[in-house]
Amino acid sequence: MPNLKNQHFNLKNLAVLFALLLLLGCASMQTPQGGPKDTTPPKVLSMTPKNQTRNFNAKKIVIEFDEYFNLKDEFKEFSISPDQEKAPELKKRGKKLEINLQDSLEKNTTYTLNFGKSVADVNEGNVVKNLSYVFSTGPEIDSLSVSGKVINSLSDEAEKDVTVFILPIERDTLFGKKRPSIYTTTDSAGTYKLNNLRKGTYKIYALKESSGGGDKIYQQISDEIGFVKEPIVIDKNLENIDLQTFKELAPEFRILERKLNNDGSILITFNQQLKSPKITITEPAALDAGKQVFFNKTNDTTKIWLNDMSFDSVKVAINDQGKLLQTLNFTRGKKDTYTRDVTISDNLIGGKLNPYQQLTLTFPFPVTAADPSKIILLEDSVKRNTFELVKDSVDFLKYYIKYPWKNKKNYDLKLGAGTFTAIFNAKNKDINKRFTLESADAYTTLVLNVTVPDTSKRYVVQFLNEKKDIIKSFPVAKNSKITFSKYPAGKYMLRVIYDENKNGIWDTGNVKEGFQPEKVWYLKALMDLKPNWEREDPLVIPAPPKGP
Repeated sequence: MPNLKNQHFNLKNLAVLFALLLLLGCASMQTPQGGPKDTTPPKVLSMTPKNQTRNFNAKKIVIEFDEYFNLKDEFKEFSISPDQEKAPELKKRGKKLEINLQDSLEKNTTYTLNFGKSVADVNEGNVVKNLSYVFSTGPEIDSLSVSGKVINSLSDEAEKDVTVFILPIERDTLFGKKRPSIYTTTDSAGTYKLNNLRKGTYKIYALKESSGGGDKIYQQISDEIGFVKEPIVIDKNLENIDLQTFKELAPEFRILERKLNNDGSILITFNQQLKSPKITITEPAALDAGKQVFFNKTNDTTKIWLNDMSFDSVKVAINDQGKLLQTLNFTRGKKDTYTRDVTISDNLIGGKLNPYQQLTLTFPFPVTAADPSKIILLEDSVKRNTFELVKDSVDFLKYYIKYPWKNKKNYDLKLGAGTFTAIFNAKNKDINKRFTLESADAYTTLVLNVTVPDTSKRYVVQFLNEKKDIIKSFPVAKNSKITFSKYPAGKYMLRVIYDENKNGIWDTGNVKEGFQPEKVWYLKALMDLKPNWEREDPLVIPAPPKGP
C-alpha cells in the first residue's frame, strides 16, 4: 500500500521549492536601486605605442580604458600639436580608443595629442581631464614646461576649468580666430601646467568661456580673458607665470536687447556703460517733448515712456557725449493693447524699516498724480495724519513717506485704490503694508585710519558683503579717516582698487591695447561688525601687488 504521508510531504516540498524559484526569478528581474553616485572618470590602462615613445613611426595609437566611454565634441576638444592638414581620426572600439594618424609626420619633432574634455564615462559623463599623449619622431622629446596660477582680476579668486594656452609668437595673429593646439585646463585651485614644450618665444593666454562655449576661441562679447603682455621665452622650465582673467569692455557700441514692453514702455540694453547718455525721439518729433527716460545705475539699460501710443512707428536716437551712436525703429499694431499694473515695491527688509531711512515707494512707471487723502497710517492701531508724501526730486519712479517712526511700534500703511495715478490714467489697487522700525542697536559703525603707500596715486576703498557685492565706496588720495556708519551689523570684507586713471571706479583691461585691469587688494580677514558697536581700526594699504 503506498505511503500517502510521504507522498504528501514530497508534494508539499515541491510546492515550496517552486515558490522559492519563482520568487528568486522575480527578484532577479528587478533593477538594483540606490548606491553611491559614480564620480570617477575612466582610467587609462595602457597606451600602444607607450606614451613618450621616441623614434615614433606608427600610424595608429590605441588607448585602453577600464570602462566603456563616450566621445563628446571630439572635433572641438581634440587637437594635435604641431597642427596637421589632415586631422587624426578618433574611433571607439569597445573600451579602446583608436587614433589613426592620416597625415605624414615631420622628422625629429615632438607631437602632443590633447583630448580636452572629449573622453567621458557612459553613465555619469565624468570627464577624463587633461588627457594627452606625447611622442617624438626623433631621439629626443621636448621636455620644457610652463606653470602658474589663474585668478579672477576683481574677485581675487582662483579660476578652475579655465583654458590656458600658448601661441608661438609668429602665430599670435591667430588669437581669437583659430583654436590653439597647445593648451591645458586649470584645476580646482586655479593652477595649471603646460608640458612637453619646445624652445621658443610664445604669447600666453587664459580663456574663461561662457556657458555654451567650449570652442577655445575668444569671443569678446561673452568670454573672459587673461594674458601676459610681453612674450615669454621658453628655454627652461618656467614657474609662477600667473594670469588674471577679466571681462573686456566692448570696443564697439552694440544693442543687446530692444523691445516694446506689454505696458507700452520701450526697453533698450547696450553692450557698453555710457558716460553721458541721451535719448531723442526723432520721429514723430512731437513725441520727444513728453517722453520720460530712465537709465539704470550703470548706464547700460534705458527705459522710455511716451505719453502718446497712437503711433504706427517711432524712431529713437541714442547719443553719448554728444555723439550719435545708433537710431532704432519700433513699430506697433493699430490693435495693440497694453497692461499697466501699478505695483508698488518698498525698502522694507523682513518687515522692518531701516531707522536711518524713510519709507521708500518705487513704481514700475512714472506717476503723474498722488492723493495723500487716500493713505491711512496706523501706529499701534491709532490713526496718524502727520506723515508727508514726498516725490523724489530726481528719480520720477520714487516717492517717500516721511514720519517720525518710533521703536517698538507696529505700523500699518494702507494705500487706497487710486492713491497713485500713473501715465495713461493707470491707478493702483488697494495695497497694505505692515512693518516695525528696526532698532538702531542692530546697526554698526567702523572708522578706518587709512595710510596710503603713495600720495601721488589714487585709491578706492570698498566695503563688500560676503557675496562681494559693493555696499559702500570711498575714494582716497591721502592718509585720512573714512567712516562706515549706520550699516546693518554683519560680516563685511574690504577691497582696495589701485585707481590708476583716477576715475573712482575699477577699470578692466584690453587685450588689443595690451593693458591689464586695475589691480586690487583684499583684506583677507572677514570683518564681523557687531550690533550697536563703534570702533576705530588702522588700514595700511600696501604697494600694488605684482601682476602679469
